[in-house]
Order: sequence, then structure tokens, then C-alpha cells
Amino acid sequence: MQPRNMSMSGVVDLAAVKAAQEAKAKAEQARAQAAREGGAGAVSPADLVIDVDEAGFERDVLQRSAEVPVVIDFWAEWCQPCKQLSPVLERLAVEYNGRILLAKIDVDANQMLMQQFGVQGIPAVFAVVAGQALPLFQGAAGEAQIRQTLDQLVQVGEERFGLTGLTVDPDAAPGGQAPVPAPAAGPHESLLNAAAQALDAGDLGGAVQAYKNVLAEDPAHPEAKLGLAQAELLQRVQNLDPQKVRQEAAEKPSDVQAQISAADLDLVGGHVEDAFGRLIDTVRRTAGEDRDAARLRLLELFEVVGAEDPRVSEARRALARALF
Repeated sequence: MQPRNMSMSGVVDLAAVKAAQEAKAKAEQARAQAAREGGAGAVSPADLVIDVDEAGFERDVLQRSAEVPVVIDFWAEWCQPCKQLSPVLERLAVEYNGRILLAKIDVDANQMLMQQFGVQGIPAVFAVVAGQALPLFQGAAGEAQIRQTLDQLVQVGEERFGLTGLTVDPDAAPGGQAPVPAPAAGPHESLLNAAAQALDAGDLGGAVQAYKNVLAEDPAHPEAKLGLAQAELLQRVQNLDPQKVRQEAAEKPSDVQAQISAADLDLVGGHVEDAFGRLIDTVRRTAGEDRDAARLRLLELFEVVGAEDPRVSEARRALARALF
């Protein structure tokens, strides 16, 4: 019952491509259904704080994270700081009125989940957004810090994944969880599923071909473009010797291919700014075909991270300055 699509770096998570697109489709369906049914499927404020165990994790956390950011509070009865933090999180979950869902996990009863998330001590607070897990903070935290963190989480859920949250009705009966709507099947769903299955099996070549097949019919398909960029990136680095590549890049700053390979490794390792900065510096000090090669690889890495990421916007401005 491994949490699917967990990515602590939140940078290069191939399975998250499909999860993000499904989350957006589900959010659109939820909005349309709510409009048709006049608010049907609303939850009670009491349903905004739930106890979760290993058996219900996929249903209560992973699936629900496709419609609302799920904040996870790892706690234990014997943990005194937990007894201070948990009531604050519970109160804020209700105050945020459906923009987050708080899932409480007792670590004594759910050791497997504790290990899967890499929890080293409690209290520990994580979030799952569109199937992707990320750490928020560990230990005691002030309410102002918690509010700031939750605001950022809600913003990421809305802007990157189209998560609109839950509809809350004070008169709704507790326990009436709104169902997670199924994503609408698109014209390329079978090919996209094939790509996802190839990725799960480690067949990067098969995933690349499946995404290319989608783009052959729909060149602007966003999920296929992003998936292809990420699959090709992992295909490029799978046979590289990281130590050798980094040594060559350090010893040969003028070797464009060495810098390009090192940038690929930087990105796969989650070092986005390092990857972008390395290629921008290469563009700045080269000309002709070498400059074009570095520039084109940088544009490919922009596709991997996503145009909406602020690091991409900043790097685009830096690239423009380097070119002109």
C-alpha cells in the first residue's frame, strides 16, 4: 500500500504528470456537478478532520488529494508537542472551510506509513497534493507560520493542479463524504495509460513512444508534452556515471556536452536552479552551434519543470539577458 506518486523534491515525478492532469479533470467535473446539483455532495465541517490508517490511506488521502490538498498530522498519544500542535491544525482545517483536509495518523498504530514518509520524529506535518507528497514542517510551529504554510499549499493546489477544495455545508450530516468524481476519459486516454504503465515498468523507451504517438495526433497536448520531456530526460541520464559526468563538467567548463549532461543530472536530482544556472552560464560564454545546443537543452528542461514554475520564469529572463 505504498503511497503512489510520492516525490519529496516535487521536481521530476513522472507519475505525477498523470496525477496532475487527472486532478484538473476531476476538479472541472466537480465544479460542473456542483453547479448542476445546486451544491450536492457538500461535507460537514466535522468531515474536514479525519483519522486515517494504513487500510484507508489510498481512499482517504491519495484519492481525496485529487480534489483538495490533504494535510497529514503524524502524532502519538504520548507526544506532548503533538497535543499542542494538533488542536491548532484541527481548528485551522475547519477555518479554511474546505480548502484543505486534515488527516491525522497515529504513528504507533501505523508504523508503515511513518516509514514510507520518512518521518524521523513527531509531530511531523506533510501534505499530499494530486498524489504528490511533500514535507511541510516538523516539530512545534507557531500559528502564523502554519497559516503561511497552508496559504502557500492552497495556492499551489489551485494554480498548478486546479484543486478547488471541498464544498462545506454546516447543515450537512457528518460522515457524508463527497465522492471523488471519476476523470473524464479523453480521446488519447489509452495511449496515456500505456505511457504510465511503461513508466511504472521502467520502460522509458515505451513511454517515450506512447507520448510521441499522442503528440502525432495532438501536437499541443499538455500532458503528452510534459510526459515526453520528462521521460526523455530520464532516458538520457539512465546510463550516465554521475561521478564521472560531474568531474568532467568541473574540469572542462568549456565542454558544452559535459555541461549539458551535468545539467540533466542536476535536474533529476532536484537541483533546479543549479541546472538552469549551469546552462545559462554555458550560453553566456559560447557561440554558434555550442550556444544553440545549450540553449535548446535549457528550453527542454523548462518543459520538464513546467512553464508555471517561478524558477522557469526567472531563468527565462536570465537566458534573455545572456543572449542579448
